[in-house]
Amino acid sequence: MGKGVKAAVIGSVFAVMVGGAGYGAFNIVSALNDDGGSGGSEVKSGPPSGDEVEETSGKFFAAWEKGSAASASQYTNNNAAARALLTEYRENAHITGVRITPGTAQGATVPFTVKAKVTYRGTSEPLSYKSSLSVVRGRTTGKALVDWKPSVIHPELRTAQDALVTGPSATPPIEAVDRGGKVLTKDKYPSLGPILDALRAKYGAKAGGTPGVELFVRHDGDGSPDTPLLTLSKGKAGKLQTTISASAQAAAETAVTQYANSSVVAVKPTTGEVLAVANHRKDGFNAAFEGAQPPGSTMKILTSAMLIDNGVTSMNGPAPCPDDAMWQGQTFKNLKNMKPDLNATLANSFMRSCNTAFIKLIDEDPLTDESLTAEAQTKFGLGRDDWKTGITSVDGSVPAESGPDRAANAIGQGKVTMNPLNMASVTATAITGTFRQPYLVSPELDDRKLATAEGLRAGTADQLKQMMRLTATQGTAAPVMRGLGGDIGAKTGSAEVDNVATSNSWFTGFRNDVAAAAMTEQGGHGVDAAGPIVKAVLAAGG
Repeated sequence: MGKGVKAAVIGSVFAVMVGGAGYGAFNIVSALNDDGGSGGSEVKSGPPSGDEVEETSGKFFAAWEKGSAASASQYTNNNAAARALLTEYRENAHITGVRITPGTAQGATVPFTVKAKVTYRGTSEPLSYKSSLSVVRGRTTGKALVDWKPSVIHPELRTAQDALVTGPSATPPIEAVDRGGKVLTKDKYPSLGPILDALRAKYGAKAGGTPGVELFVRHDGDGSPDTPLLTLSKGKAGKLQTTISASAQAAAETAVTQYANSSVVAVKPTTGEVLAVANHRKDGFNAAFEGAQPPGSTMKILTSAMLIDNGVTSMNGPAPCPDDAMWQGQTFKNLKNMKPDLNATLANSFMRSCNTAFIKLIDEDPLTDESLTAEAQTKFGLGRDDWKTGITSVDGSVPAESGPDRAANAIGQGKVTMNPLNMASVTATAITGTFRQPYLVSPELDDRKLATAEGLRAGTADQLKQMMRLTATQGTAAPVMRGLGGDIGAKTGSAEVDNVATSNSWFTGFRNDVAAAAMTEQGGHGVDAAGPIVKAVLAAGG
């Protein structure tokens, strides 16, 4: 191409860009820069080879170690975002002296260890952590590039809005202690980590401490509390009393690790105090307090209360269990191998968890589309968005529904949603007759007003408690609850989720003055996953 001709082409490109055809102009400029594989060179396709993974990750690590954000970001598939975060890493987080040790690549994924130091106003502390990256094929260039995610730089960076910062912490540190004065730490109780961060953000200033200097993640995007990563100079920790029982918490921590995506909560029914809360999840979400999933047949505790309170039937009253039941055009069935029993009582259908018995009964007078909602709100304190536990929590949803969803709601499907906190509270209300809003920190600390509700008549609570006892000793929960001493009761549940083959596992139960509930995503039947978790917590006691 002659000099004059090339100048004319470039001039045309400039004119197109000014004219607003940005995408086309970008492609032409890329072609002139040989960035798009044009000009005769073949663009590679398919997964990167092992050599490419090693070469690309090596060059990225080398540039990162040198502190060159501009150079390192060019080996990623999001140059601008990578450059901004790598610059922040050095300038705002004050991290220097980076040394990276790659692990053995697994396909296109490379695990690695970072060792560095954090320096702020003359104070330095060593920093060490593990992360990983993946190498992908660039869509337009065909080059092997680091698939950019903030978590590449640090695993606690979850979104593009998260920021690494070193400086005075926003709140003083806290020394959270359990109900008996034992110190609760993230190291000993890992799933309490996000909860302790939330407690610190809310109560650090009220606990009497003074801030220190830290490296932390600021989660501006979702309003979550800062996540401390490293302390450079300690502030004075304020002591924060919680309702947690260290023994129950330890049991909960161990139990949830046996099943992926599991959560559990234990409460003290006579006070509402939260004794344990644990989650086993990769995303850090506090599903135990904030989840919203159909609770399956554990909902039958609440539905039974509605039936009894409205005079439809009673524990020893009729609740026939046919093979199937139709409600407004939709057919409901029981679990496989459940034998029909047209002479069943409510207690019998409850402890066997017969779906059709409950579907048949919700058509009886005086029940309406609003009856289950009213029972949930006025007797169990659910679904009003007014619980103040001390941290963020969701207090369930039982919407009034017509059509098939009215029937589905009664057996814990449809539009009704709960979390383990809610179901532990349902059990506590059922066995005491009194709704006591669960809480993690005393309301006296910040003058919170706890939610209230009417609670249940003594006769209703007595029947619910006895039906749960029967379920734990003779019904669907018996295989799990066997071996537990004391006054015990339970209810199993499994909840189908759209487009998921395996149901969510639910289980709630009580032993003496402890009520607990657990949920395991895709855990199967209640006795398969959630049941063993609850049993372990109940065995530990309060």
